[in-house]
Amino acid sequence: MPISFQYHYYYYIIVLLSISLRADGIQLILVNNCKENVWPGILGNAGQDSPKEGGFLLPSGEEAEIQVPSGWSGRIWGRQGCIFDDKTGRGTCETGDCAGLLQCKGIGGALPATLVEMTLGTSQSPLHFYDVSLVDGFNLPVSMRAVGGSGGCGVAACEADLNGVCPVSLVLERNGKVVGCKSACLGARTHRYCCSGEYANPDKCKPTLFARIFKAACPQAYSYAYDHSSALKTCKAPRYSITFCPPKP
Repeated sequence: MPISFQYHYYYYIIVLLSISLRADGIQLILVNNCKENVWPGILGNAGQDSPKEGGFLLPSGEEAEIQVPSGWSGRIWGRQGCIFDDKTGRGTCETGDCAGLLQCKGIGGALPATLVEMTLGTSQSPLHFYDVSLVDGFNLPVSMRAVGGSGGCGVAACEADLNGVCPVSLVLERNGKVVGCKSACLGARTHRYCCSGEYANPDKCKPTLFARIFKAACPQAYSYAYDHSSALKTCKAPRYSITFCPPKP
């Protein structure tokens, strides 16, 4: 086999393998539709990697693409009001802070924070499951929707700004500005509001007044631990769009 032909042959094999591996994964497109910068935080579940070392800057009006393997599961949240040192990558965020790090590297975000949760296939099922959760509170609107795909593919979202309707007892302020709304669990820290202890089952854990406020404003999101009826979405798609501050329908 001539050297030039051999080179091109192996080159095309590598390209085809690359395309095949890429096709086997799922693309997450993160979009910042907010008027301010957002620093996405990413945390893979146990045994899963956290893409982009778990965090990065996403300027206002821009988007970023992340490739994850089939079967990946984890959560994504938006951090706001962040200041980081360019050399050390250390600093602080008003909401969603992960131990003062730009790249969270396996550390979850400080509460309250709006969470996008997903499981993109399991050993038992090829289907993807995803939701937007307010169980740990709210800091900014976010949505997740499939780009293409089949199997229902509903939109998981909290498109309203709950900071404007947050009960006074749950407000999180920074420099006189409301930047987040705590969950009832975070605010009260009792078994009843956290669906823990004797309340750790759907028969005893019922939506609180605060959960009903969240649900009325964001019907496509989890409002409390056992809110399964309309929040969890099922799909099978090659890519998903996760938008911070999505346009209201």
